[in-house]
Amino acid sequence: MDYYYYYSPPRTIFFTVHIILLTGISLALQQSSSNENSNSFQVNSNSVLVALLDSHYTEVAELLEKALLLQTLEQAVARHNLTIFAPRNEALERDLDPHFKRFLLEPGNIKSLQDLILFHIIPTRVSSAQWPSLSESTVHNSLSDHPLNLTSHKSGQRIVGLARVVQPDSVTRPDGIIHGIERVLIPQSVEDEFNRRRNLRSISAVKPEGAPEIDPRTNRLKKPSSLPAKPGSPPVLPIFDAMAPGPSLAPAPAPGPGGPHHHFNGEAQVKDFIATLLQYGGYNEFADIMVNLTSIANEMGKLVSEGYVLTVLAPNDEAMAKLTTEQLSEPGAPEQIMYYHLVPEYQTEESMYNAVRRFGKVNYETLRVPHKVVAMEADGSVRFGSGDGAAYLFDPDIYTDGRISVQGIDGVLFPVEEEEKKKKVMEKEYVAKVVTKTRRGKLLEVACKMLGAFGQDSRYTTCH
Repeated sequence: MDYYYYYSPPRTIFFTVHIILLTGISLALQQSSSNENSNSFQVNSNSVLVALLDSHYTEVAELLEKALLLQTLEQAVARHNLTIFAPRNEALERDLDPHFKRFLLEPGNIKSLQDLILFHIIPTRVSSAQWPSLSESTVHNSLSDHPLNLTSHKSGQRIVGLARVVQPDSVTRPDGIIHGIERVLIPQSVEDEFNRRRNLRSISAVKPEGAPEIDPRTNRLKKPSSLPAKPGSPPVLPIFDAMAPGPSLAPAPAPGPGGPHHHFNGEAQVKDFIATLLQYGGYNEFADIMVNLTSIANEMGKLVSEGYVLTVLAPNDEAMAKLTTEQLSEPGAPEQIMYYHLVPEYQTEESMYNAVRRFGKVNYETLRVPHKVVAMEADGSVRFGSGDGAAYLFDPDIYTDGRISVQGIDGVLFPVEEEEKKKKVMEKEYVAKVVTKTRRGKLLEVACKMLGAFGQDSRYTTCH
């Protein structure tokens, strides 16, 4: 058998390899350019998303921006033809429960706000002509993965969920359509989360019981119970005994369920409120002192774990910047300042304002014994302290979870007793200089009177 060997010049092999490489590079560039185009999708000016932001549904557009959903909806518009059910402005302004609206706008509940808004959008175009008839009912999955039911009433009214469509085909665009509805659609998960926060189900709230009797001589229970504490039972000892040893600790009792078995995760709640304070902005100095300069954050976590509640009066950064080096350099001064801004009660902006409106002036106990902080009404708000050291309620309800309440104020508070003591010390140190008038002798005074009777006293300068 004959074998034939074919010779291929090196130049031919080189050109073949070169062509293969160029083909692979061009395909890779096309794929990368297509990926970049898909990632950097630009919304058309005729898009339904732009029409929603420019429409008369201003409340929905405002919530959409607060929920940080613009980029998510841009990607949804690129992939689907959307149907948006927009509640009328009155449904969000007046008809919505103010407590529920406050819950949605809290920084820590942005996930619930996003779920509520995405519940009003389905990735399918459904116009009024495509609406199911009376005998039919269709279910669509919304962008929040919650089912949304579309039906029709006997009167011909179109129904979505539990809301009537009042403006069908309100806005029509090539990539979507907007229907106006009479009320807000609330998914079940958001409603459950709101009820859990409001009813404090996450901390196993129990029926309130009577306060324990404390012996004032020993600061202990008169008849201690031999039975173990039930989960969620109120704290046995006042907050003074629960706190870590140290100067100026308050003996103020704080109501609320708790116990020595740590049924509450106080450390997690304190971390949550510190993170919310930093995310809110303007309170970095106060948070830095609580976490780094002192150990108050750890003490608060232990107290909340035992079932106690606290209200934090947090001065903003502008107020903290006014503190002098002398006020912070004294031993224990940062702790004393922080303790004076901790109230062993759970107070919100509404409860404090109602109290000062009713009683005029309210004294709140603090964790700095025996000093109290005075609150009164001023200019439609709550003012703490008096005189030049007063501070106003600046940012109400920054953080409220049923155990810890954070209220932002625009000044650093100091006890009134300390200011008065400083004034008294300054008055004692001041020595008034009294110029005493020289007194003449008794005999010389009688002689001058006798000379004056004869009119001769003017000759003697001593009598003058």
